[in-house]
Amino acid sequence: MQLKPASTILLSVLLCTASACAWASKAGVMAPDFTLVDTHGNSHQLSDFKGKTVVLEWTNHECPYVKKHYESGNMQELQADATADDIVWLTILSSAPGKQGHTSPEEANAIIDKHQAKATARLLDYDGTVGRLYDAKTTPEMFIIDAEGMIQYDGAIDDQPSFNPKSLEGANNYVTAALTAMATGSEVAVKSTPPYGCSVKY
Repeated sequence: MQLKPASTILLSVLLCTASACAWASKAGVMAPDFTLVDTHGNSHQLSDFKGKTVVLEWTNHECPYVKKHYESGNMQELQADATADDIVWLTILSSAPGKQGHTSPEEANAIIDKHQAKATARLLDYDGTVGRLYDAKTTPEMFIIDAEGMIQYDGAIDDQPSFNPKSLEGANNYVTAALTAMATGSEVAVKSTPPYGCSVKY
């Protein structure tokens, strides 16, 4: 039986929510170094940011879960708060050419302007090298790296695995909690969670 379009979309969306695509925690290990070019043609190497906290955010502007966080302004608020505290926020696009969410640099910049995104840079990982290096499974998926280069948190952005914007009300944001703990020198209470969202379109 042929699936209806809505069912097809739902199947694609939920592909990595139930099992998190055999996700495994990366917290407590040193973050792999990498170099990527951003949407303006500038090169960024992770090790250049040693001494600062770095947030990695995997994105796909066509994913309903990503839309929830951007169309509500939630992601931009997180980005603005983080960068105001001198945290480096790198949004990574690993959608391959021809796959959902792939954009040219110019298209990506138009999306950034439309959403008024506040990340430090949006990095282009078209061949998926960095996504696979970090074993990124979903969009969104978050990694927080401390000043020494160790992953302090990885996984879901919050505890509400839904693409309904109403789920943001009362959500426990793991990124905010981890960054707050790190800023005060406290132990990060929740170091990793299974990510939810659309599968990364390698």
